[in-house]
Amino acid sequence: MNARSIFHILGAFLLFLGLAMLVPLSFALYFQDGDTITLAVSLLITAVVGAVFYTRSTQEEKITLSHKEGFIIVAIGWLLAGVFGALPYMIQGVLPSFTDAFFESISGFTTTGATVISGLENVPRGILIWRSLTQWLGGMGIIILSIAILPLLGVGGMQLYKAELPSPVKDKLTPRVAETAQTLWIVYFIISTAEFILLLVGGMDVFNALCHTFTTMATGGFSTQDASIAHFQSPFIDGIITLFMFIAGVNFTLHYSLLMGNVRGYFRNSEFRFYMGVLLVAVAVITFNLRGHIFEDIGSCLRYASFQAVSIMTTTGYATANFDEWPALSKILLLLLMFVGGSAGSTGGGIKCLRILLIVKHSYIELYRLVHPHAVTAVKLGKKIVYPETMASIMGFFVLYLLVTIVASVLMSLLGLDLMTAFSSVVATIGNVGPGFGAVNAASTYSEIPALGKWILSFCMLAGRLEIYTILILVIPEFWKK
Repeated sequence: MNARSIFHILGAFLLFLGLAMLVPLSFALYFQDGDTITLAVSLLITAVVGAVFYTRSTQEEKITLSHKEGFIIVAIGWLLAGVFGALPYMIQGVLPSFTDAFFESISGFTTTGATVISGLENVPRGILIWRSLTQWLGGMGIIILSIAILPLLGVGGMQLYKAELPSPVKDKLTPRVAETAQTLWIVYFIISTAEFILLLVGGMDVFNALCHTFTTMATGGFSTQDASIAHFQSPFIDGIITLFMFIAGVNFTLHYSLLMGNVRGYFRNSEFRFYMGVLLVAVAVITFNLRGHIFEDIGSCLRYASFQAVSIMTTTGYATANFDEWPALSKILLLLLMFVGGSAGSTGGGIKCLRILLIVKHSYIELYRLVHPHAVTAVKLGKKIVYPETMASIMGFFVLYLLVTIVASVLMSLLGLDLMTAFSSVVATIGNVGPGFGAVNAASTYSEIPALGKWILSFCMLAGRLEIYTILILVIPEFWKK
């Protein structure tokens, strides 16, 4: 392991994270809510530590990263983001406990949206901007953003790109990794700007529109209000946010193709059709299930069903109603959508539609072979054959995802939580959804979860955001052998 290179890159990353704090600091200076010094001190601490890491390990020649160093940098980078991102909460006194502050911070960067803060209306607006910004940065990947500037440091970024990009299939849009990262962020920024403008048109002020743009495009779900989107009581705002949650749950390479003039790319994509199909079926079933049980008119049923189905499947976690009070069928469907998640290459979490689609195809072929044992068959995605190595990786991910979910649920139940709270809190955090059922429903927070439970769920958030392998590989003894 080249420790000097690792510290060099992590130092540059912390310097960037410190610079990002200039955004909430500028809002704190404008609103004068009493958080200016807090954010200035947090910025200073983060930047100084980053500068120490960076200058103490200055490189004179180009850095070449091994795959091991790539995994280590990504894992440690996200942990450092959680630690230094917690500073504003602790210094301001919003969350004086390090456990709570780290939980809130890692929930932000992993775009989970599980919160331990109540009374959001009383939190200084600079802190709320920082809280939302952590999700926007984590949405496309804080490490990927760093890759865009790493060429200035003489660093080749391919290993970081492979370890960080949230997709089981790594597609580079351009030959150079830095250009790919820049392209993804440009698309991300353009769509975010469009949502910001539409939310302003819908009646939100600049502060709320910016916060909710940050957390919608990241499929994060942090709001400025305890009641989440229900606070605004606006069908127009519900519709705009539903649309952009849906967009954020789509593979961003398809958005890039659209900007390049390929309008038909979406419906030629097997995963997009699957994503659309699952959502349409879920919305239809929940809509009819709500009628007569929760709402009387079909319009209200469709409005709330579509918003919540899109919010949960894209793992955003916004709420316009407390879905824990909905009929059992609707709750079961929402729980299943937490597992499915968004598309590969989107900002959504969960297992991802692409993996679910390929697992279904693989299972069908196994059944087909029982009927036709001598048939030559292969799993295909569109017209392309999916290689056995890729399927093995997907099946391994699926097993590990369920295994972590089961183990973490058992551990949470040992802390005295009821079955629904223990299980749904794990599903909602490893899937980066946020709200769950039971004591962690959309009308509650995670503040009542024991301290040890918050650390277990923090691990789940990190493991889910980094696609399981990046975290679990670090505990394999062979990883550390030469």
